[in-house]
Amino acid sequence: MQLTALGLGLLGVLLAEPVSRALARARWPGRDPVGALLLWQAVGLGGGISLFGAGLAYGLSPMGHSLPTAAAALSASVAAGEWPDRMDPLHVGALLIALGVLVRLLSVLVITTVRTLRARRRHRDLLDVLATPWPHASGTRVLDHPVPVAYCLPGRSSRLVVSAGVLDALDTAGVVAVLAHERAHLRERHDLVVLPFVAWGATAPFVRGMVHAQLAVARLIEMRADDVARRLCDPTELATALKAVGGSAPAAALSSFTDALEARIDRITAPPPALPRVVHGLIRLVALALVAVPVWLLVAP
Repeated sequence: MQLTALGLGLLGVLLAEPVSRALARARWPGRDPVGALLLWQAVGLGGGISLFGAGLAYGLSPMGHSLPTAAAALSASVAAGEWPDRMDPLHVGALLIALGVLVRLLSVLVITTVRTLRARRRHRDLLDVLATPWPHASGTRVLDHPVPVAYCLPGRSSRLVVSAGVLDALDTAGVVAVLAHERAHLRERHDLVVLPFVAWGATAPFVRGMVHAQLAVARLIEMRADDVARRLCDPTELATALKAVGGSAPAAALSSFTDALEARIDRITAPPPALPRVVHGLIRLVALALVAVPVWLLVAP
């Protein structure tokens, strides 16, 4: 099982750094944001499984030739009140490190989720007091502020928010176009897509691949929301509206624009050609393989 541990460790390192760096620099994700998001999720999940599995496989390698049999053998020994002599300090240390990384990752994910939900709840309560309904679109509230701001607040009780500055800068069609972009964020729950990457980044902030992943995913969800809104609105109207919205959204929300706004506007008005269907399918197969292969290596007899 030591070869399995070595293979998983190598795969995890490759996904965490060079693969993430290459994917962040690639140009094709703008032609298939959904596929790129799936691939990023697979890179993160596959890398995490690989690194955790490498420590687990090496730690349990003295107990058997496969993870299931080794785990069963160790469990049986512990249940009988005996500690196997084969489990020396080196292998025990590897096992503890693997379990520690897993606990750290899950705890950071839970803490990040709880803090995010609390921030959104406080923000939602403030909006219900300070903002007023906009009669031209249900579920939309207007915040009395001169800076043009449009954003969504995700969750079970979601909110769409525009400032008075947006209503002054845009006509009704422009506001509707901006809201179409924000509704795409809500409908596809982009907040849930981003959350694991935030947790992974907090778990290992020294890994550059985590930084690449967070920035790339943030760009991709904006591209995806642009694509959805472009199908519902006039592209020129949408581009003009997004350019006019020049404020900043609260930290607990998803903004309707990023630092790459000009690139997004160019992409809306002159969309790049879609990738061939074969490439679309290949991207999804690769994403599936990045998760399936490390799982198979761990559970295979």
